[in-house]
Amino acid sequence: MVTANLVSKYGARATRVLLAGTMLSSLPLAAHAQGQAAPAPQLATPAPVAAPVTRTILSLRVEGSQRIEQDTVLSYTKLRVGQPFTNETLDQAIKDLYSSDFFADVSIAGAESGNIVLRIRENPVINRVILEGNKRLKEDKIRKEIKLAPRQIFTRTAVRQDIARIVELYRRQGRFAASIQPKMVALDQNRVDVVFEISEGSKSKVRAINIIGNEVFKDSKLREQMATKQARLTTLLSSNTSYDQDRMAYDQQKLRQFYLTEGYADFRVTSAVAELTPDKKDFIITYVVEEGPRYKFGDVTVDSSIRDFDNKKLAEGLTIKKGDWYDAKKVENSVDQLNETAGLFGYAFTEVNPEFNRDRETLTMSMNFNIAEAKRSYVERVEINGNTNTQDKVIRREIRLAEGDAFNSFQVKRSTDRINSLGYFQDKFELKQNPGSAPDRVILTADIEEKSTGELQLSAGFSSLESFIIQASIRQRNFRGKGQELRASVNYSSYSKSIELGFTEPYLFDKNIAIGGDIFRRDYNSFNLTASGDRNTTYQQVSTGFQLRTGVPLTEYWSLSGRYGLSFDNVTLDKSTYYTNGVCDPIRAGRYLCDSIGNRATSSVGYSLVYDSLNSRLRPSAGHNFIFSQDFAGLGGDVKYIRTKFNASKFWGIGGGFIASARAEGGYIKSLEKSRGVGIDKIRITDRFYLGEPDFRGFDIRGVGPRVQRVPYVTDANGVQTLTTNRDNIVDDALGGRAYYSGRLELEIPLGSGARELGLRPSIYVQAGALFGVTRPLPTIANCANGATTSCFPTLANGAIGQAFIPTLDASGAQLYSFTRADGGQITTTCPVGIPDSTGACNGIVPNTRLGQAIDPFLERFVGDSAKPRISVGAGVNWTSPFGPLRIDVAYALLKDKGDDTKLVTFNVGTSF
Repeated sequence: MVTANLVSKYGARATRVLLAGTMLSSLPLAAHAQGQAAPAPQLATPAPVAAPVTRTILSLRVEGSQRIEQDTVLSYTKLRVGQPFTNETLDQAIKDLYSSDFFADVSIAGAESGNIVLRIRENPVINRVILEGNKRLKEDKIRKEIKLAPRQIFTRTAVRQDIARIVELYRRQGRFAASIQPKMVALDQNRVDVVFEISEGSKSKVRAINIIGNEVFKDSKLREQMATKQARLTTLLSSNTSYDQDRMAYDQQKLRQFYLTEGYADFRVTSAVAELTPDKKDFIITYVVEEGPRYKFGDVTVDSSIRDFDNKKLAEGLTIKKGDWYDAKKVENSVDQLNETAGLFGYAFTEVNPEFNRDRETLTMSMNFNIAEAKRSYVERVEINGNTNTQDKVIRREIRLAEGDAFNSFQVKRSTDRINSLGYFQDKFELKQNPGSAPDRVILTADIEEKSTGELQLSAGFSSLESFIIQASIRQRNFRGKGQELRASVNYSSYSKSIELGFTEPYLFDKNIAIGGDIFRRDYNSFNLTASGDRNTTYQQVSTGFQLRTGVPLTEYWSLSGRYGLSFDNVTLDKSTYYTNGVCDPIRAGRYLCDSIGNRATSSVGYSLVYDSLNSRLRPSAGHNFIFSQDFAGLGGDVKYIRTKFNASKFWGIGGGFIASARAEGGYIKSLEKSRGVGIDKIRITDRFYLGEPDFRGFDIRGVGPRVQRVPYVTDANGVQTLTTNRDNIVDDALGGRAYYSGRLELEIPLGSGARELGLRPSIYVQAGALFGVTRPLPTIANCANGATTSCFPTLANGAIGQAFIPTLDASGAQLYSFTRADGGQITTTCPVGIPDSTGACNGIVPNTRLGQAIDPFLERFVGDSAKPRISVGAGVNWTSPFGPLRIDVAYALLKDKGDDTKLVTFNVGTSF
């Protein structure tokens, strides 16, 4: 009983009324026609249109409502008791009820009598909204977008809208094949469960990027400029192979920028179309371009309204010159250069407008940089926003301008670099310049976003240097928000153990004076390579001590720091391995190790002169630094020397995200002690410099510099004796050196955004260095042919080298012998024959067996003490992996000296490097 039925009923009745009226009105005409001749034919008169039948609503009633009150239902219509109504009025009431989205079906009855009945069927209530099939998008992300929710009224319109929202989410992820199938599960009490069955489909990749109209540059060259990449095996790790409309617009800008930097000022993209393949899996992007002619720079002039500037000198100082190929990037740099120049003179808001004069006949682009008139500016105030933990003074003391100072753009940049170097805030912080209360006033605004400065690390890993590693450390770089640093660390590995505590106050009593201190305990095990190729522990060094530090700035870039340290070192050797009769045995350990054992105290005072203009101390990309330091040991203690070191580095960006760096360092130790004996260096082995992995890649740890090698003799099947050539059978002891130098050139290579998201930073490098300057140690065992009579290797009759005999001596230095008693027992005596009587005289004629040790022949050689450079080349990558930082290097030694230990591949994971 809907509106259409009502209209048909009323229409039938009106038709009957009209027909009856027509028949009655025609009767007189018919009668008159019988008595007269028929009149001349006349045009028919149209029948009048019936007016809408108007009735009155006698009563209103609602049927079918379950949750909604009758008055609420009636409130959605204009029907009221006592008011007139027509068919159109009833039709509008039905439309109004449907538009409320509360009803699934509506009909009206009782129109003939005026007793109107609204018969409704309410829309169901949503019990649950269920998502099925979503794997690539988490449920919480989808639910944030859809509007349907439990206890809401179900409508098909809302379902369609939510489907469109979900599909759009998947399209943003590049999944254009995603489809949503809605289902409704009816429940009791007019409730439903709404189920969205999601078919995500595969991610739509960019199958091809076609470029039409390019003649100067190849397609591959132009694709390199775009952020969007074609889906290939080489781009598996990239996230830019999916289609993105915003990225496509960005690529058009990148193309234009590229052509503008190459001199094509008329370049334009006439069309950019992305077509989805029929299977909806991939996109094909097509660009149509017009390159146009190539331009050169014409006349370059500067027109300044600021009287302080010399226009001619400003123009001469610009990087662009007449005759160079036009480059839009150089134009931007020139604008920045002029703004910076104006900023150096205190003009904060200088407006530089480049004017282009294009000559299409000569293909030249003349430039005029118009510098508008400006007033010299002053800093009105410095505002700091966003810091919740860091105190204002920590930030303000890094800003090189104060309220009332004349504005200087160089100081603004320097302030930005110093704040970034703190490492307390998010990267790419910039100190903004905003207009002040007057045209000549500037407000410097620091809108910062703090990041966590506390570090708690508990890690385990494996290093090619130290095998298994356990590390635990806690560090707060912004302690109490005052910029103080507090740290504690514990490290354990196969070759080193340490515990350290440290504290640094960078501004003592709010003065630019830094002070700090460290206390430590370090256990270090040195090692050599045994004949089997394994690492064998040689000496153990236990160091306990502390250091106090202080530093003051001299200028903006120069600073001076001083320190005092006191440490107690105990160097020992394994007695079971290297001792004989309770004394260090040079045959087993080597004279150089026996000379190093013992306890000693080192009291040293030192200073460092530092120049630092790096734009960041964390990951510099510009600037350089230089450190010259000296330490004087001998202010008390047992050790006396002067240690001098220098370290310099420079970083610069060379465009395209590449960062080049050059590093150089060196050092020398001069002893202030008297000679400690022939063949014994004045500088102890634990105080010398060492060079190798990880600082000198391509060489093993302590792999460069002076060393002593024991090369054993081997005899082949024919009885011929030769020195072994198998490096694994040579015992190798690094001695360190008193002087060293090292340098490295490195280029950090930028990767795509996908690799950057993974934390990959590859680089290539070349290194050179050397370690040298140590006293040649005396041989442990000489050849008897060289004049030695005891503890020497004899030359046999066949020319071969024989075993050396090392006698066993008593406490007084007398040779010990073994005497066999009649019962088989052994007696140790100093008598060569017989045994001593009560007076101490030797009685007997039977020779005794001399006690001692037979040593297989070997050649001991001193190698590597040379200042000639060792050179290596290699490539490495830093990876900030989920399980810790990782560094892998592949380096090859191009030049090396005899005895150097090389290493091709090194890695370190689970600890900092």
